Amino acid sequence: MAADFDLWLPLATDAPRRWTVGLGTLAKAGRLVRIVCAEMADLVLPPACPVCRARLGSAGGLCADCWQSVRFLERPWCERLGTPLPIDLGPGILSAAAVADPPVFARARSAVSYEGPVPDLVHALKYADRTDLAPMLGAWMARAAHELVPDADMLVPVPLHWGRLASRRFNQAALLAREVGRLTGLPVASRTLLRSRRTPQQVGLGRDERARNMRGAFMVPAGRKVDVTGRRPILVDDVLTTGATLEAATRALLAAGATAVDVLTLARVVAPS
Repeated sequence: MAADFDLWLPLATDAPRRWTVGLGTLAKAGRLVRIVCAEMADLVLPPACPVCRARLGSAGGLCADCWQSVRFLERPWCERLGTPLPIDLGPGILSAAAVADPPVFARARSAVSYEGPVPDLVHALKYADRTDLAPMLGAWMARAAHELVPDADMLVPVPLHWGRLASRRFNQAALLAREVGRLTGLPVASRTLLRSRRTPQQVGLGRDERARNMRGAFMVPAGRKVDVTGRRPILVDDVLTTGATLEAATRALLAAGATAVDVLTLARVVAPS
């Protein structure tokens, strides 16, 4: 049974009247307040494209020019790495890179190529506190994850070291995982995987340097191994570059008992054809 809140409203100095307000009424009032506040905010700060600052009719999207510059990844792609292929050779096809150096994760899928306006969107989310972009970006990722979701048990965001989390105040991978979970119904296991040591920034490092940098950087605490034992998680991050971070995180999940690990990212770096 829904609880009620008792509000005492002093309508007179000598005899306050007691009003009982249900949770449904409070929820409706809260929605109305949020709508009014959003409309007032739009009057003061009209919605703008987060990339080029062009005026928009409503918040939460891109302008037409920036939208057309986003390269959504579609089939045909490598079944293992999710990298686009120039021609469709049928189901189950693997790229040369997947055959020569198979990843430890089972499958990787990314929503968009890391080019055009996408780097600006990722930078705004991570470093400019544009958490309002998470619903749009998470929706792109949920679309890309449609092949992975039926086999998955949970979403596991790639964690930040506690020191970096304290300075940034939020984990962008966890925000994106939450949006994907909301759209797909998969639970988000934010505390299952931990970063056991703080690693230097990966920017500017080559593939081998990134791999050495991330070796042993993740762990599943003993009390959390039951979360992944015999289960298949989807590892969630913002960008897939060389895959070093995701491979290190995958190894930690597999060592904890996961049967297989798939990978989902917002974007991936795609080599020119």
